[in-house]
Amino acid sequence: MTDHPSTPVAPSGGERPSAQDAAQDAGDDAVGERNRRLAHAGVARAEALLMSRYGISSRQEAFDLLRRTSQRFNIKLHVLAEVAVRLPAPEAHAPHWAPSRRRRPEPPMPALRASGAGRAGYGAVLKAALDRTLHLTGAEMGNVQVVESGTLRMERHTGLDRPFTDYFAFVATSTTSCAQAAEEVRQVTVKDVAASDIFDEGSRRTILEAGSQACHSVPLLGPNGEVRGMISSHHERPLHDLSPDRLGALHELGRQVGLWLSWHRGTVVPVALDHLHRTVTGRN
Repeated sequence: MTDHPSTPVAPSGGERPSAQDAAQDAGDDAVGERNRRLAHAGVARAEALLMSRYGISSRQEAFDLLRRTSQRFNIKLHVLAEVAVRLPAPEAHAPHWAPSRRRRPEPPMPALRASGAGRAGYGAVLKAALDRTLHLTGAEMGNVQVVESGTLRMERHTGLDRPFTDYFAFVATSTTSCAQAAEEVRQVTVKDVAASDIFDEGSRRTILEAGSQACHSVPLLGPNGEVRGMISSHHERPLHDLSPDRLGALHELGRQVGLWLSWHRGTVVPVALDHLHRTVTGRN
């Protein structure tokens, strides 16, 4: 992946930056500010919840509690925070954050063709899913997004440059193939990004400049058919139709990984929140 500076670099020869360069820098700054705001929003809501629920005196103390729990259970901080604010509040003296529930077994994922991938954890599952998708679509670039507060949040990527991953770190509008696939709950193929009317011009330019001429997006579906995330492959050349067999394999992959994501949030994360609840109530 090619990194890019966060501050403008003066051109050689003492030339002044062009208006186009200045506009690009302003755009980069706006994207960076948006990403920082959205990345912190969910954690900030969880901090406020802990302060209100347990009488914690500061946001820093609440953040430290979330961070320690995240590290102990190897759960992404933003995933822990989102599940915390979505689950019902526990009773004051309840032994658990979430009501006692039957622990569901980890769903199998034979489509990943990686023995024990699920038990290796969240990051390993997403990596294996992305690798398998790229194998099926014949691409070398791609990314995985998860749904968080109604937004697609990028969680994993390969082969894509820094401007791309910054620009698409959070996707909320329908002017991308991944957002359209999420909205319509179906696979979406864009055979030629340059000619497609799906994209707004900012999205199109960013995709083309990353070296992607075509893309294919696969929804990750939960147990009720809801979209839990998205995997997209990006292709260096315009794309022909994928075969029915490959589309079927991608659909099954999306179904299995979506079920695993639902299981992770519904079974694994509540265990971590139970620990957090016992830690705080035991201390108080």
